[in-house]
Amino acid sequence: MFDRPSEGDRALLVELDFGEGRVDERLAELAALAKSAGAAIAGTVTGRRQRPDAATYAGKGKVEEIALRCREAAADLVIFDHPLSGVQQRNLEQALACRVIDRTSLILDIFSLRARSREGKLQVELAQLKHMATRLVGGWTHLERQKGGIGLRGPGETQLETDRRLIAQRVRLIAERLRGVAKSRATQGRTRRRAAVRTVALVGYTNAGKSTLFNRLTGARSYAADQLFATLDTTLRRVHVPGAGTVVLSDTVGFIRDLPHDLVAAFRATLAEAVEADLLLHVIDASAPDRDDQVAAVEAVLAEIGAAEVPQIRVLNKCDLAGLDPGVERDPCGTITTVRASALTGAGCAALREALAERFPLESSPAREVRRAALIDSGS
Repeated sequence: MFDRPSEGDRALLVELDFGEGRVDERLAELAALAKSAGAAIAGTVTGRRQRPDAATYAGKGKVEEIALRCREAAADLVIFDHPLSGVQQRNLEQALACRVIDRTSLILDIFSLRARSREGKLQVELAQLKHMATRLVGGWTHLERQKGGIGLRGPGETQLETDRRLIAQRVRLIAERLRGVAKSRATQGRTRRRAAVRTVALVGYTNAGKSTLFNRLTGARSYAADQLFATLDTTLRRVHVPGAGTVVLSDTVGFIRDLPHDLVAAFRATLAEAVEADLLLHVIDASAPDRDDQVAAVEAVLAEIGAAEVPQIRVLNKCDLAGLDPGVERDPCGTITTVRASALTGAGCAALREALAERFPLESSPAREVRRAALIDSGS
C-alpha cells in the first residue's frame, strides 16, 4: 500500500494514442485535472498502440520507459488518462513501485474534494463505492481464504466477501437517501410547473464559464474559478427577465469527456434539473481549441441522462478570447439558436436575456401573474 505524501503528489502523466489523435489537447486536459486534484506535474509519457495490453495496458516496453521516467522525475504517482482494470492497476503498481490511478479515479478524487453539500458528498461516495467494488478482486486476492487445506481454514467469510458485503450495504443506504432527494426535487418541480414558472438549466463542459454566467444573469455570488469542476452542487435562483417575467435558473455540474458512468448515475438526482428544464443554455468555451469535441462530450452526457430532446440555446462564452463579436445567430425560421457572449465582461448578455424573452414571451393576464408569484413564494 502506498501512502499519499503530506506535501502533495508528484504525478507522472501517461497519454497513449490508439488512433484518436489530439494527444496534446488530451494531455493538457489531464494535466489540468491533476492540478485540480492538488498534484504537481513531474513529467509526461506519451506513446502509440493499436490496442491496450491486457496485463499492463501500456505494454512491457512502455512500462519500462514509465518506470525510468518515474525514477528520473522522483514521481510518487502515475496517472493514466485511460480506464484501467483492477488487475492492470495492480500489475502496474508492482512494476513501477508507486501508486497508479486512472482517469476515473482522478475525476472521483476531484469530486470528493469539491463536494460541499450533504447531497453532493453522498453522490460522490456512491460513485466511489461502485468504482471500488470493481477493484476488490484485484486488491484483495491475496487475502482470500477457502475452506480446506492446512492453514487455509477460514472463519467462513473471506476478507473479500466481507468487503463486498459492507460496500453493498453502504451503497443501498446511500441510494435510499438519494431517492429521498429525488422525491424532494420532483415535488419542487411540480410546484414550479403548477405556477407556470419556466426553468432554465445551464449545462456545458467543465470550466466553460457556467457559474460566471449564472452570477452575471442572477446577481448571485456562486463560487466560480478557473479550475475544473469548480461547481458540484446545483444552485437555483429566481431571476426576472424583461419580457419573460420570472424564470428559475439552475447552475449544474460540468461535464467532461469520458465522464464515469457511475458518477453520472450517482448525480442523476442533481442532473434531473437539466432533464426537467424547459430550456437548456449550453455554455461553450468558444476559445477552446477542442471546442467541437467538448460540445460532443456534453451532448453525449445529455443523451445518457435523457435530456437530449430538451430545447437548447448555445451560448458561445468567452467570445472576447475567441475574437468573436457579441451577437446572436438564428435558424431559417428566425429563432435564436446561438448567442455569442462573455460572461466575464457582460458583453452579449443583454442579447441572451432577449433570447430568453423571445423563447418565453410574457403572458398578459394580471391574474395569472399574481397566482404565479404566490405559488413561487410558497413552493420553491
